[in-house]
Amino acid sequence: MKETLFQRWTEAIWPNIKATAPLATGEGVIDQSAFNTMEVDSVFEAVNGASTTIGQAVLYRSLTQPSADINTLKAKQQALEELSTNEALRGAFEAIVAMAAEQERNFYLLTFGEFLGTFGTAREEHEIEGYGYLQYKRGVRFMLDLVDQALDVTEPTSAYLQAQLNTLKDFANTRAYSLMKGPAYISESGVQSKQERQHSWSPAIIFRPQLFKPLLIAVFFAAIWGLAHFFPTDMFNVSVEAIPTATIFLVPLLLVYYPVIGSFDRDSCIIPLRNIYKNDGDVAQTLEALGKIDELLSFIKFAQQFGNPVVLPELVEGKHHRINLVDAKNPVLAKQNPAYVGNDFVLEDDKLVLVTGPNSGGKTAFCKTITQVQLLAQIGCYVPAQAATLTVADRIFYQVSEVSHLTDGEGRFGTELKRTKDIFLATTPLSLVVLDELSEGTTFEEKMESSSNVLNGFYRKGNSTILITHNHQLVDQFVRDRVGLPRQVEFADEAPTYKLIPGISRVSHADRVAKKIGFSKEDIDNYLADSR
Repeated sequence: MKETLFQRWTEAIWPNIKATAPLATGEGVIDQSAFNTMEVDSVFEAVNGASTTIGQAVLYRSLTQPSADINTLKAKQQALEELSTNEALRGAFEAIVAMAAEQERNFYLLTFGEFLGTFGTAREEHEIEGYGYLQYKRGVRFMLDLVDQALDVTEPTSAYLQAQLNTLKDFANTRAYSLMKGPAYISESGVQSKQERQHSWSPAIIFRPQLFKPLLIAVFFAAIWGLAHFFPTDMFNVSVEAIPTATIFLVPLLLVYYPVIGSFDRDSCIIPLRNIYKNDGDVAQTLEALGKIDELLSFIKFAQQFGNPVVLPELVEGKHHRINLVDAKNPVLAKQNPAYVGNDFVLEDDKLVLVTGPNSGGKTAFCKTITQVQLLAQIGCYVPAQAATLTVADRIFYQVSEVSHLTDGEGRFGTELKRTKDIFLATTPLSLVVLDELSEGTTFEEKMESSSNVLNGFYRKGNSTILITHNHQLVDQFVRDRVGLPRQVEFADEAPTYKLIPGISRVSHADRVAKKIGFSKEDIDNYLADSR
């Protein structure tokens, strides 16, 4: 079974929302380099509407390690459609998540908190004062309330929602739940639940999370009475008038009682119980289900608050990657920005698109839009577009020119080529690859030859490839060979419209960019004149 987030958290001091990292190149849908270039952290901030820590962690894991299973993604889409149309069901799940958001920290404090001892004062969120009775009661109450609320929810029709709800409900049949419900028994055999105790005859202590133990105190005074009754001596012959004076001796007894009982309960009951919960697979699966429900509700919030049209993409089977978008917008830049310019994009049997255009014309933003839309589709989320049809990519790569390091011994060209090779070997016809320039750090002639070889290799492999380039001669070559689709970013009156149109751009507008940042030829002359 796949490792849960709660199990991963057990290796840390405190639950971490960003506990998941991308898999190595070729092992997951995206790798660390693509993760960074696609700005997945920014996508997370744009989409994240989860209320719970576990919900946010599930969403972050989905973005970091997106699914390539079309059936799983379709199941999540069906769950979203049901939640969107069934207000009563959505309200019931929202109530569960709202309760969890308010109480889940109590459970994390119980399972991950650090006990400070009898007289310690908590200054950090993971520190526990005293003997831990309050933290124990609050922590287990969160899990018990989670089950109680789940049992009141009407059964959904979508399989994905059914699975999460049933996981919450089924926790009521687990050993961990029985221990939380109580009583728990501490015996020579270890901690036992009520059901386990039915088959055991060994002596045991009943643990109840409270320092005041009426039964224990009653037994103590009963023992005193018994001794006085059956073994009368002057020691127990106390007159009624002397009782107020005798109560003075209760104070030192209490000073002994509290630390002895409190320390015993903490060390022999609370800590062993919390270790059971911390390492219990049923607890981990229950929290995982809560996180997945919160993730779905987060997608709905994203759709409601985005400020532009969104749609659940149609996921289709195919022998190679295909994508067809109508008025697609960037999920980060277009949020709450109705003026953001959308673009249509179709890449099907052509398999190769060559994007040219001047600097700051929107080439990079467009390619990030394509990869981020693909990423959102592969976590089961809405995508910012009027319509979207695509296949599920087994790999999403986004390569940009990388700075060489002194230790790699390859130089800029070699460093980039090694990355390109790794991508090439990991791709299949179902992959989506974006290449931002190729073969930097070499002569023009060698750049032409190397870039042509690389692009032809990807084209023959059959994946979808998008190249961003200023090398219009390279694009001319592929157009002559009737390979790929030439596209350019549009400019009007020397200003970008941010629309992608057919054609090849043969200008760079470098002087316009230089003037914009104050480093044109005229600016340089002025700086030199001022320095004299």
